[in-house]
Amino acid sequence: MNDIATHVVTVIKPRAVYESNKLAKRLRRQVGQAIADFDMIRNGDKVMVCLSGGKDSYALLDILLRLRSHAPISFDIVAVNLDQKQPGFPEHVLPDYLRQLGVPFRIEEQDTYSIVKRVIPEGKTMCSLCSRLRRGVLYRVAQELGATKIALGHHRDDILETFLLNLFYGGKLKAMPPKLVSDDGRNVVIRPLAYCEEKDLVAYAELRQFPIIPCTLCGSQENLKRREMKAMLREWEKRSPGRVETILTSLQNVRPSHLLDRALFDFGAVTATGAPVAEGDTAFDVE
Repeated sequence: MNDIATHVVTVIKPRAVYESNKLAKRLRRQVGQAIADFDMIRNGDKVMVCLSGGKDSYALLDILLRLRSHAPISFDIVAVNLDQKQPGFPEHVLPDYLRQLGVPFRIEEQDTYSIVKRVIPEGKTMCSLCSRLRRGVLYRVAQELGATKIALGHHRDDILETFLLNLFYGGKLKAMPPKLVSDDGRNVVIRPLAYCEEKDLVAYAELRQFPIIPCTLCGSQENLKRREMKAMLREWEKRSPGRVETILTSLQNVRPSHLLDRALFDFGAVTATGAPVAEGDTAFDVE
């Protein structure tokens, strides 16, 4: 019996190592592809990685550090955490982790927690105000540090959930862009995890044993519409594998002439020329 058990462990261990290596390589490849596709990081950039203590921002920092060691360009990384003064927040975890890595960092203390709790009525979602306050602080810190890029840990699922939120509740075809100019016009924000699946980031966090700090403010609310969107995407993917990836592809394959936005396409200029028009009257024809 012991011989059989030993054989099973010997087989499983190399397989687990193989799967772990495959996961790490996939995430690095996806991040590298997103950086290249959207020209996120250039030679000489100083990238401010916003570290919350969650799995996504830990993974972002970890992958960027690994990519930097092999990148054909030179760029600096500085980690920044906004300590929002939430009760029970373990202040030592992030500084200890970052010192072990040898990564330059800054912990910015700003009591946005009290503001959110005071302004938002009990039972209402806090995300919008919390996010605005957080962004304002991070934009200021980026200027003080001389950062040329602000890197956020939003992944593929975040982008698609935002797309559905805008579609169903905001009346807009809009998602989280992988690269944008900040509200104040002074910062460039990037999302290098744009192609990464959340389930892979969960597995990667377990693999790397990041010291996760749970969110006890907005992330703990049960009545978020975003959770609704997440559940919807999960159910769609369960019923029709590949559907979620198709939605992401559609966001990169837009046809303004086949939508209804008059600011985006000049419908008044549409005239018959006698020449064939590709996809002219094709809305959705299944092959």
